[in-house]
Amino acid sequence: MLKEAIAWHTLDADAVLKQLAVDVKRGISTQEIEKRRLRYGENRLKQKKSESALKLFLLQFHQPLVYILIVACVVMGMLQEFLDASVILVVIVINAVIGYIQEAKARQAIEALSKLSINKITILRNGEKYLLDAKELVVGDIVLLYSGDKVPADIKLCLSKELRVDESSLTGESVSESKHVGMDASDTPLADRLSMLYASTLITHGFAQGVVVEVGDATQIGNINTLIATAQILQTPLTQKLAHFSKRMLYSIVAISFITFGLGLWHDEPLVETFMASVALAVGIIPEGLPAVMTIILAIGVVKMARKNAIIRRLPAVETLGSTTVICSDKTGTLTQNAMSVTQIYVDNHSFSLSGSGYDPKGDVLDEGKALVPKEKSALYETLYCGLLCNTALHHQIQGTYSIEGDPTEGALIVSAKKGGITEVMAQQSTLVDTLHFESERQYMASLYQSAEGFVVYMKGSVEKILERCDWVMGMEGEKRAIDKALIVHHAEMMATSGLRILAFAKLCLSENMEVLEHQHLEKGLIFLGLQGMMDPPRVGVNEAVQRCYEAGVEVKMITGDHGVTALAIAKAIGIRVNAHTPFLTGKEMDVYTDAQLLNIIQEVNVFARIAPEQKLRLVKALQAHDEIVAMTGDGVNDAPALRQANIGIAMGISGTEVAKESADMILADDNFLSIKDAIEEGRVVYDNLIKFITWVLPTNVGEGLVIIVAIGFGISLPLLPLQILWINMLSDSALGIMLAYEPKEKALMHNPPRSPQTPIMSQALLFRVLLVGCLLFIHAFGAFFLYTLFRG
Repeated sequence: MLKEAIAWHTLDADAVLKQLAVDVKRGISTQEIEKRRLRYGENRLKQKKSESALKLFLLQFHQPLVYILIVACVVMGMLQEFLDASVILVVIVINAVIGYIQEAKARQAIEALSKLSINKITILRNGEKYLLDAKELVVGDIVLLYSGDKVPADIKLCLSKELRVDESSLTGESVSESKHVGMDASDTPLADRLSMLYASTLITHGFAQGVVVEVGDATQIGNINTLIATAQILQTPLTQKLAHFSKRMLYSIVAISFITFGLGLWHDEPLVETFMASVALAVGIIPEGLPAVMTIILAIGVVKMARKNAIIRRLPAVETLGSTTVICSDKTGTLTQNAMSVTQIYVDNHSFSLSGSGYDPKGDVLDEGKALVPKEKSALYETLYCGLLCNTALHHQIQGTYSIEGDPTEGALIVSAKKGGITEVMAQQSTLVDTLHFESERQYMASLYQSAEGFVVYMKGSVEKILERCDWVMGMEGEKRAIDKALIVHHAEMMATSGLRILAFAKLCLSENMEVLEHQHLEKGLIFLGLQGMMDPPRVGVNEAVQRCYEAGVEVKMITGDHGVTALAIAKAIGIRVNAHTPFLTGKEMDVYTDAQLLNIIQEVNVFARIAPEQKLRLVKALQAHDEIVAMTGDGVNDAPALRQANIGIAMGISGTEVAKESADMILADDNFLSIKDAIEEGRVVYDNLIKFITWVLPTNVGEGLVIIVAIGFGISLPLLPLQILWINMLSDSALGIMLAYEPKEKALMHNPPRSPQTPIMSQALLFRVLLVGCLLFIHAFGAFFLYTLFRG
């Protein structure tokens, strides 16, 4: 492996080829393959050596509450109460099995990530083309990539033609990025490096030839793999509090038992009886049913959440949701649909909106809220028709779900045309003759068609490049008149401030037949048709879910790899609170801050844009440093490290990658952010019911303990024997207390702020109640024993 990372994006292609000693026309030789593999490593992600299944199972017993149960089990065995010992042992084993099954799945994240790299790829070696598994690549290989190919490693571009790449899984940006040969500045963020291709991204259009510069763990996806492996899996608030509570209880039981044993010896009681009394005290104070009932309450919460489309992978995560103070949400695919949609059309100084969402063509073109069907030959019709014809994407419906093959932007244009009543069948009335594909230098695409009206060129591209070629504008009814470019630019800028991506459309009617379309044919004389503004729209119901989170005292922050203006527009649309002084913070700006400075600003800013995976991780850690309980939502590979680091990671079940799902504690089966609100509510119910059970069961243990202590202190016979105490604790007390697991929620539950992580599991008021009821039980139990001995004697 290279000893230090090289900023490949800052070098031109020739410099990279020279440094790696590769001929771009021939590739590396067969003799070089093993040498390079030994030097740079294999193109596979290394998996952290996992713990054995036996060790994972044994770790389930490494809990203070379980220690208490084990002690009780051993004591009962020593007393030859084998039936009771067996019951406790069964409880211990069942708890361990449930915990093992739930937590073993969390170890599969890196394995799922490794599967992303398995695909076939075309390479050039010894001047010949070969089709090989991606894992066979080495640094220096010349790779040929076509539309639909998954990028197999980090690659420096040597040649590109009309190349567009979907990097949403890595950067979180919805729109495909144009890539070209060249260099990028040293401080260019990952999402803006246009001369590089990165492993796991997808070629949506065009052709690329490049040289492999990083493989395996040295790639950007390998860096994510490392972040997942090193991310700390934090204890949930519940497990932390129960661990603290259990340790204090364990120490108290041991101390009181020793004191009791000492008191018995001081009263010259027989050694065996004193020991039995100490054992009875320990058994009396131990809440044997607590671990079992806690598991039952959490399991009930899991079932209830599953009915609300929230699938829990680790039992304690149920309660963690109720403690959540901040939700850090990815934008693309979580708050939005991860499907570009045209939402606004501008023609002839008039704006239209479009209903519907995603790639589903169900929807209408709306004029001031009223649906309309565009008239043929009108500017609106021609704008939609141009978007459909000047297009290389395909629109599919598979098992009731619509999807796009090709560039998402072009897919959105097909859908907008269908909403206007224009279908592919209607487009077949024109015959495609030639196409000038999109190039980043020219910023437009043009298609030459032959139809009944002759040869026509349909063109789409950036507003600037299209307008400079237009001399006319099409009126609302299809008439041609002089163009007012300043007016069109003004409207385009207004649309852009709403976070829309704007494309301009134009046509050129040719007076003569043409077989080959050249760029010089398009320098002037075009008719401007209109603008289409598109975005990755918010999911239905997200606005309501965000507001409910605020009502429950939970802050919502958006963390995305997309551009700041786009992120801010979505944040405002869904009701995320935006700081007036710092509306959003970019990854580049964030890198300037020290950890201490970031801690000061992170509470004020709620929108973070152009954020890299390691920066998401840093943000989560900064919030946790403020004692926040962080829930992180996401669906992409780039979200996995932060999902694992967060107190609770929430992945999308439909659109989420396997890596995101395996890194998460909870999966949303319907990909709906609204389900998080329901899950938080259920988490609070679970915690409330658990506290109710503890409050129910502990007074009995306190009363039993006082009975034994007073009996030994006054040197009288024990009112309760260990077997009787165990019967009360396990069958009477715990069994009756299970009903509390089904308690309905309190009315004001979601209008209260989240519990502070510092709040102990037993508040002073509850502790006073436990002691009070425990003393009452002691008085009645001892009184009954006293009356029994009095009348018996």
